[in-house]
Formats: sequence, C-alpha cells, structure tokens
Amino acid sequence: MKEAIRPLTGEDFQALQEMQTGIDDDYVIRVFDHISNGHNRLFGLFQDGHLASIGGYTIFAGSYVMLGRMRSDLRFRGLNLSTRLMAHVRNAALEHKGICFVGANTEESNIPAQRVLENIGLAKQSVLVAATAADVRGLESGAIPWRKVESLEEKMRWLQAVYIRPGRIFPFECYYPFPATADLFSKNQLTHWDFFENPAQDRVVIAKHDVKKYDYLHTLYPWNDLLEQPGLWETLRAPLEAIRKDSQEGAFIWIDLTHEQVHKLPDGHPFDLSSPWFLYGTQLN
Repeated sequence: MKEAIRPLTGEDFQALQEMQTGIDDDYVIRVFDHISNGHNRLFGLFQDGHLASIGGYTIFAGSYVMLGRMRSDLRFRGLNLSTRLMAHVRNAALEHKGICFVGANTEESNIPAQRVLENIGLAKQSVLVAATAADVRGLESGAIPWRKVESLEEKMRWLQAVYIRPGRIFPFECYYPFPATADLFSKNQLTHWDFFENPAQDRVVIAKHDVKKYDYLHTLYPWNDLLEQPGLWETLRAPLEAIRKDSQEGAFIWIDLTHEQVHKLPDGHPFDLSSPWFLYGTQLN
C-alpha cells in the first residue's frame, strides 16, 4: 500500500468532505480555508491516493505550537496512521525558528488521541475544565465592580506576579492553554485584554473576547475563591454585555477551571461543565 503525507490544499477539499470520520458537522470542514494557511497548517496522510488521516498545527505568539485536528477515516483505523501523521506534523512545525513549546489539548475521554500524543513524545502538563454560562447574575452580591487596569505596565506586573512562573499554565485562548512565559504576551494582546483589580489589590481577573463558533468572554481567574470575592461577577457584566451587543448568536462566559475550583462550585451553579481537557506538551528551551 502506497503512503504519502503532505500539506492539504484547496484541491483536497472534496477528499476531506468524503472522509468517513463519524463526526457530524465537523468544524474542520467549515473552517478549512482558515486552518490551512498563515500560522495554521493541515496535513493529510494518503493511502493509495485516498485521504485516510488528517492533522495539523497552529503557531501562537511566534513560538508556541499547538497540534490538533486529528481525524481518521473509519475505513482506515487500526493502522496506526495518526501516530505517523502527527510525528510528521510535529517535525514540520519544528522547522519554524524559535519554537519553544509543542503541545496538544485533548478531552479526558479521548484515549486514542492521548496515546498518539504520548507516542510522539508529549507528556501531560495540566488538566482544565471549561465552564460556560449565558447568565451569571445569580452569582452577583451587589458589590461595586473592580477597578479596570489601564496601563500595559500594570497588566504585565500582574502577569508576572500571578502567571509567569515555572509550571503555571495560561489559557491563551479558549481550548489553547500554554505554559506561561513572558514571550507569550505581546503589547498588542495586552492592549485588547481587560484586567480588573479588586479593592484589596491582591486579586485580578482577566477578560478577553474570543470566538469559537460562538462569542465568549474568556475569563481567567486562577484562585479558588471565585465565588467569595465581592464584585468579581459584577465586574464581568459590562464586558459580556459589550460582546453581546455585536453578537449574532449571543455571548457566553467561558472560564477555565481547575478541579479544585470545580469542586467549590455550589449546587445550582449556572455553568455548563465540559469533560476535563488534558494539555500535553514538551518544552524545547
């Protein structure tokens, strides 16, 4: 059987549509043009000319690689195709200068993907649970919203104090957490991210607009007292409403939680909780 691996182009779109992956309404097909150019690449493994497996990578902040979009045709499963393909994808990503981290994010239940990632040299880094909600007003206490941090210098000081340290993971986008280093944060990003500081100046919440099919206020709060801080949820109301005004589908809060934070949620909380997501990766320098 003749095997070939190469980047996918527009000429491969029909072959992609004809794959039998068992995934209904696969977003990879809907956003194919976006994920196969620029900082994104999508590769295909062909068996005797048939597209049997796909996978790709995205480069963030110039030096962080996230692997993903692994799919295999049901008719070709059991042949270890994903491992060979993703090893090739990993090596292709490493051809870019300055790469410092290669990772992949996968659900706890996706054991086959975890085996592939381990087979290509990635190790589990962290576990996060995505919590989403359309309405968090029930968590408000009537307190005054927190002070908005305006200067880039203050924002960077908060990042250095809270996130930029060995072993700390920063949810850079929805679905895309990375080890937090100074190189992950640019002035342009910090300009568009909102930071809010509590009156005691010992807590900060970060809120940023992200789109993953729906509009989200991606919210970062690493402490375990997210339901005990007066004014926290009042603070998030205004940026959420600002996104909602321009959204066709509506807007939602998305906050990445640790297991400890999840366990502190009360009965009747407003969040839909995903299954845990595992970040796999390897640091290169």
